[in-house]
Amino acid sequence: MLIFIIVLFGLALWMITPIDSERLGRHGMQLGLDLKGGSHLVYEADLSKKDPSQSDADAMAGVIQKIERRVNEYGVTEPLIQQLGTDRILVQLPGVRDINEAIRLLGQTAQLDFRELKLGPDGKPVVNDKGEQEWVVAKAKGSDGQEKELTGKYFKPNAQVVISQQKNEPEVAFEWNSEGAVLFKQITERNLQKPLGIFLDDKLISAPTVQAVIEDRGVITGLTINEAKTLAIQLNSGALDVPLTIIQRSDVDATLGADSLQKSLIAGLIGLTLVILFMIIYYRVPGVIAAIALAIYATLVLSVFKMIPVVLTLPGMAGFIVSIGMAVDANVLIFERIKEELRSGKTLGAAVDAGFNRAWSAIRDSNITTFIACGVLYWLGGTLGAFMVRGFAVTLFIGVLLSMFTAIAVSRTFLRLLVASHWVTSLRAYGVKR
Repeated sequence: MLIFIIVLFGLALWMITPIDSERLGRHGMQLGLDLKGGSHLVYEADLSKKDPSQSDADAMAGVIQKIERRVNEYGVTEPLIQQLGTDRILVQLPGVRDINEAIRLLGQTAQLDFRELKLGPDGKPVVNDKGEQEWVVAKAKGSDGQEKELTGKYFKPNAQVVISQQKNEPEVAFEWNSEGAVLFKQITERNLQKPLGIFLDDKLISAPTVQAVIEDRGVITGLTINEAKTLAIQLNSGALDVPLTIIQRSDVDATLGADSLQKSLIAGLIGLTLVILFMIIYYRVPGVIAAIALAIYATLVLSVFKMIPVVLTLPGMAGFIVSIGMAVDANVLIFERIKEELRSGKTLGAAVDAGFNRAWSAIRDSNITTFIACGVLYWLGGTLGAFMVRGFAVTLFIGVLLSMFTAIAVSRTFLRLLVASHWVTSLRAYGVKR
């Protein structure tokens, strides 16, 4: 058992130690928005504009799925995207500092369509009161003979940003599916040497002149590199099923997050130090063993957090610190039972075994009630959209689960080895006076 504990502790220590993270492919702890900084957005969906054939739940699920695709393609680590109530969506993007860029990426419906110039009876483009040319959505007959509008829904999800060799400017290269190719061929054929407008959410973004009949692919020009990158992500994720309106936005500064993390770590270290000092002063030798077990416990918990991974927030840190207290509580129950057994006249070895056996039921029952409380908190956090409560519940659950292992297995192994070695036999060293 001792070899198993040593190997387990060594592996856990290796996992949490930041050694050459690039070469070994290892990363630090995943930090939440309140510790790392980033963007916090809450959107409200206009469900009145959804497809009538869709239910509200299906429309919201589709929007969330497409937002997740956009965030993942953008490269945000550990985002939080979840539905609040019936028509709201919470989006948290740790590490994203430019909140306006995040809003452009996520909130835009990204409904792309192609339009032709509206022509008058004289064959010339129609101009509105503002002197602007008017456009009409380009239509053509599909493979089934039905007339269809040419929109971005016929794109293959492989749009990418390329640099034009002629103009050295960014472009978004796209490819049509089979139905889109049929429509695009007819539309480019009748618009040779004419401009073809490309509109994103009813806004003209490009109007290139058709130079040849095109069938299966094309490019969108007139964009900056950031606009091209955002558009490519949006086209690959698909247009949102319903329009979104932002109702809450905030930027969490990285300095504030770093300060919160530092204060949390200091508070945790102070608490842990005070607990260890109390255990050593009051319980003597068993207290030293408890301190060693606590060090192993903390290392194991942090390694599990990193392995899952658990996204650490301030409430999550609080859950971890509370679980340290739970781990100490188990040791207190065991050591008090051992002291009672020693006072009754049992030998040191018998007292240690009896102390662990008789304290187990109390440790088990108290931890089971904590697990139940964690389950309730996790469920309520998900139901009410209180993700911070969920973080507290997860870290507390993991911490208490591992505290049972360290209290029963680690402390017991070390105490048995100490008793068997006969290094310390005085009852005073175990906090007992005859």
